[in-house]
Amino acid sequence: MRRRVGLGAIQQQKLAAEKYKDKGTDLQESQLEQMTKQMDVFRSKLEEFAMKHKEDIRKNSQFRKQFQEMCAAIGVDPLATGKGFWSVLGMGDFYYELGVQVVEVCLAANHKTGGLMELDELRRRLVAARGQSAVHQEITKEDILMAAKKLSIFGNGFVVHKLGKGKYIVQSIPGELSMEETNILNAASNTEQGCVTQSQLMQDLGWTDYRARQSLDKVLGEGLCWIDRQAEEEPVYWFPSLFPGRNAQATA
Repeated sequence: MRRRVGLGAIQQQKLAAEKYKDKGTDLQESQLEQMTKQMDVFRSKLEEFAMKHKEDIRKNSQFRKQFQEMCAAIGVDPLATGKGFWSVLGMGDFYYELGVQVVEVCLAANHKTGGLMELDELRRRLVAARGQSAVHQEITKEDILMAAKKLSIFGNGFVVHKLGKGKYIVQSIPGELSMEETNILNAASNTEQGCVTQSQLMQDLGWTDYRARQSLDKVLGEGLCWIDRQAEEEPVYWFPSLFPGRNAQATA
């Protein structure tokens, strides 16, 4: 059988390729449209669920956490949606008030913490500031995270950093933490005392002597930690926000 060659065959192949391309585009657009419709249905059902269980979400912190997880599972931000789920539930004022209190607590302690506060300590301070009644105790770490993350409107003055092992730290001073600074904080948070040494960083992180020393000098210069030169073997760098016992002191 003779093969078709020449300009005519090339043009036919080109037309066939364009048809396949158009068909592929049509399929992609159809799939995107179907996915969009499905997401609209999910959002609608989620809103119906929210209204049906409105009181449980408002009063029960565990139920509220599960609702937040449901929203996250389908990529819905309760505070950023068009209607605003928390507004629909009457929770807007709750998170606004909580956000203001996060700012007040963090700024009041900046001179001691260096502008960094562990989430557990922040929650205990908030509970103490809000009062001892049961309704005020019903705030979870997830509630604080949601309120704190919305403080990004203030620029990089309020940032939530995840340190690992389910630990979070709230930064309440301008500036971005470098990867080295985050690694040092993570290393300090993994110790019972909330401190690190140069040799510890070299061993745990595989850093050179120069890198460990330079990084520690930087966090010290930024006021994020204190240095104890009286230690027998080598200086110890203490992070006030990670001190043992600070959480208990916060509620005193």
